[in-house]
Amino acid sequence: MPAADLAVRSLSQLVVIDVQERLAAAMDQDAMTSVARYCDILLQASRLLDVPAICTEQYPKGLGNTIAGLQDSLGHACRIEKTAFSCYAVPAFRERLHADRPQIVLAGMEAHICVLQTALQLQQDGYQAIVAEDAVLSRDPANKANALPRLRQAGVIVSNTESIVFEWLGVAEGEAFKAVSRLVR
Repeated sequence: MPAADLAVRSLSQLVVIDVQERLAAAMDQDAMTSVARYCDILLQASRLLDVPAICTEQYPKGLGNTIAGLQDSLGHACRIEKTAFSCYAVPAFRERLHADRPQIVLAGMEAHICVLQTALQLQQDGYQAIVAEDAVLSRDPANKANALPRLRQAGVIVSNTESIVFEWLGVAEGEAFKAVSRLVR
């Protein structure tokens, strides 16, 4: 039995929250480039390892669609439009969650609003929320810095992209290991 705090492939789902054009333009561009890279790694690894994925877009008419840099990796992801800050407050989102996969890996924007509210509501309803710290961002770095300890205090696991994808793998062998290893180089 794996440790309770490890991300387990057969128990996980990935949610990439609101990595959209107009939101991305408001972010520090170096940080945005890094977060987009880590979101892309998570999306590609989830596809390679058969981890279901959901991609949300907050009011896409106003904030645009998911950034171009992630479009190629979204093929397997279910896309959901929303206006609520918490994804969990959206019925279409809850309907797409797999009951047999209680670990929800979260990435995206903004860390202190949509990611935080989603994680806390998931946790409250019995899911295990795991936030990939290097794959979340806020316009103001102080807001992200505030959100992460708040999430930890609430029992949310704050991890990082490489830890998550290698926890999903579990072993250093096979084609999946080689493919995921290439993603993180």
